[in-house]
Amino acid sequence: MTHGATITPAPQHLQALERANAVRLARAELKRRIAAGEITAAEVIMCSPWEAESMTVADLLTSQRRWGQTRCRRFLQAIPMSESKTIGSMTDRQRRAVAQLLAEQAAAARSGIESLTPAFAVAGA
Repeated sequence: MTHGATITPAPQHLQALERANAVRLARAELKRRIAAGEITAAEVIMCSPWEAESMTVADLLTSQRRWGQTRCRRFLQAIPMSESKTIGSMTDRQRRAVAQLLAEQAAAARSGIESLTPAFAVAGA
């Protein structure tokens, strides 16, 4: 019987710290790409990359240029969705609703019309 060398893994808390740092760095890069306009928040919501799975919707939305707490809160109230909802726990229906509303707002912003409330919310009032 031959005995090979065994490599003992790092303690669990060190592995958890390494994983947390990797996720933190990946999220920071994702947020930079969103702020730079390389990728949209709607694309992130629809494709749901691994680094965004446990990220809150509010955190993702506020990574966009000109999006603060107030704009994010108004946007999510129109759907309605909690600010603490994670990207990974969203249903397909919720993903489509958020992505569509973000696309509508982006189109309105490009045409010079800033609208914080969706058309269906105004029509129902």
